[in-house]
Amino acid sequence: MATADSLQKICLSYIADNLHKLCNETKHINEGDAYPEFKLTFKSPEAKFYSDLAEQLLQTVSKRCQLNDKLLSLFGDPCVMCLRRAYIKNALLTTRGLKALSCHQLLELDASAVRRVNVNDIIGALGEWTRRNIKSLNVSECTFLDKSKFCIVISLRQLRSLRHLNVSYTEFSNQLGLEYLAEGLPLLESLDISGTLVYSIQPLLRRKHQLKSLIMFQTRVPEKDLIPVLLELKELRILDISQDAHPMLDSPQTANMNALLEKQESLPNIISLDISGRDNLKETALHFFVKNHPSLMYLGLTLTQGTDRNKQPKDICGEDFLVDEGHEDYRSDLKVSGHATESQVLEALRRYGSRAHYVHKLLCTLFTMTQGLDQARPDIVKVILPEMRAHPHHLGVQMAASACLYNLTKHSLGDEVHVSDLSMMVQLTLKAMESFPSQQQLQKNALLTLCSDRILQDVNFDRYRASKMVMDCLFIFDDPSMTRMSVAICSILAAKISTEQTTMLGTKRNMQKLLSIVKQKADTQVVDITLKFTLSALWNLTDESPSTCAIFLNEGGLDLFIQILSLFPDEPPLQTKVLGLINNIAEVKELRDTLLRPDFTYHCRKLLDNEQIEVSYFAAGIIAHLLNDGPQTWKLPHELRREFQDALHKSILNWKNPAGEMVAYRSFSPFFPLLDSTIAEVQLWSVWAMQHVCTKNPSRYCPMLVNEGGVDILTSLVSSHELHPDVYSVTKTVLDVVAQNRPMS
Repeated sequence: MATADSLQKICLSYIADNLHKLCNETKHINEGDAYPEFKLTFKSPEAKFYSDLAEQLLQTVSKRCQLNDKLLSLFGDPCVMCLRRAYIKNALLTTRGLKALSCHQLLELDASAVRRVNVNDIIGALGEWTRRNIKSLNVSECTFLDKSKFCIVISLRQLRSLRHLNVSYTEFSNQLGLEYLAEGLPLLESLDISGTLVYSIQPLLRRKHQLKSLIMFQTRVPEKDLIPVLLELKELRILDISQDAHPMLDSPQTANMNALLEKQESLPNIISLDISGRDNLKETALHFFVKNHPSLMYLGLTLTQGTDRNKQPKDICGEDFLVDEGHEDYRSDLKVSGHATESQVLEALRRYGSRAHYVHKLLCTLFTMTQGLDQARPDIVKVILPEMRAHPHHLGVQMAASACLYNLTKHSLGDEVHVSDLSMMVQLTLKAMESFPSQQQLQKNALLTLCSDRILQDVNFDRYRASKMVMDCLFIFDDPSMTRMSVAICSILAAKISTEQTTMLGTKRNMQKLLSIVKQKADTQVVDITLKFTLSALWNLTDESPSTCAIFLNEGGLDLFIQILSLFPDEPPLQTKVLGLINNIAEVKELRDTLLRPDFTYHCRKLLDNEQIEVSYFAAGIIAHLLNDGPQTWKLPHELRREFQDALHKSILNWKNPAGEMVAYRSFSPFFPLLDSTIAEVQLWSVWAMQHVCTKNPSRYCPMLVNEGGVDILTSLVSSHELHPDVYSVTKTVLDVVAQNRPMS
């Protein structure tokens, strides 16, 4: 079952999304500053967040919107927001904005990927207590360069209590870098130098008695220089020497990774070893190492190539002692990342989300593993979404992720996925569609994922944006399956966006395309799901949109729809959709006379007597609107008008309210003019329609009728002595239903 978000998480998300409502903004002009400073404070003087909650709010704000000087100022008063751990990742800050941190006594600071300031600015903004006591600092993806492009790391030595430091993906190097820190940070236990310019870790031998964690993914240190130092770092618990691309092999005479694995005394305290992306590992060496290190809890072997006893290349993560529970040396407590099993792949995805190359390869493997699922796996969806979000412009990642998500949510599998995860999935899918509009397979994956009742009906996302992108697929790709999915999605979404948005979506270009699909089916006399969805899309796009109705007529839509009625006389689903759309035209007074043509009224009169109530209902609606304009606008023989009126009355009285809701309305406004009619049959159709929707879906339509003033109109109607008895009877039923469903006061 999908689990709900905690109340605390929901509240924090609400606060983060509504700071503009909850806060006051003040303008400060400081002497010497060229620009004013804007600060936020909570409107309520009672607002106060204890440390854990303040830290979570800061992290929520940072993740949901880009943190800037103004937003960070909200955390500038320790009496309101007490921070011990600060998360400002990806923030866009100035030195002025950073001052908000100076009043807090921080033990941990994650300032990774902060822009517009350098590492020295960040450290300089910390209070004196923080500089003396901070234990953990993450400045990954920041810069050490000053305005003169000099690399300055001297400020790090002020943090004498620092135990954990992450300088990955910066200009950090050996000169004035690693050598400097090894001497200046006496308590350093954990260091991440991934992606830096470090070419030798020899200086770390000065800290060999306390260094417990060393992360150096994708560094330039050759294996021949790396292995001798690692053999002396005997206190290491965590070691990551993985590579993104397979490294250049050292000569056979120099030490390589096997030398590290084969030595009895190497890494005696290790609990986590990552050698992903390394090459030329011998299975015997790896087996020996794992067997010789019973405390090892994690082994990274993603994209690691080994050699068997015959020195042939092989995927080493699939060795029997790692995957076969029946093997004598198999350990259930050892987590392994790789691509031999589902657990290995998921473990790798959780750990390597920032490595696009890894993520792509892993998702391709996962796609194969998730084909043909018969049980829902919402846990896998949760693993994929962060990776998809982390690499929005990597085609391989987006392609593989979208394919996996379809496997995991198709048919009823998506029912077990939490709606918030589905919402995020749709947002990321739309982002992928925007980023790669001409990539057919990715667009097809996206359409497959979106074409789900659960997603289209229950999930919250920007439906207008999705409708536009799906409609664009009709123009870019000539693929029958993509056309089918596109019109299916549009047919549903068009009914769920505002009338303003349907008007914007119902452009001449889009209407021409949809009508061309209908014409193609008419010319080949094919009735299929694509035709039905296209008719539904046109129907919904014209709903309460006079301009779209006009485009439909100008583009020959009425002639085409009359042709559909002629070609398929025994297809009630088609007849319903055709008449439903023409009913939308009939609601537009300025367009109504275009329907007074013999070829159309012939079909309309015939279908009024149809046994299928849906067909008869919409034919009746069109006739009611045509009759309501009065004899002066009637361009056809007057005896036909009398015939229509009598047949309309007879048909409505013969209708039995169907078991389900056969129509959905945005509002009752199109019905109100019919209630003012002097023609009883016109009034009768209008109140019957109200009765139908109010009895089938009272929670939606009864309040709508009240709010739009319909109850007042109906109450006035039943008080008229000239009201036809049949109209009176149905109107009373509507009023009774509304009264029964009024909320208790």
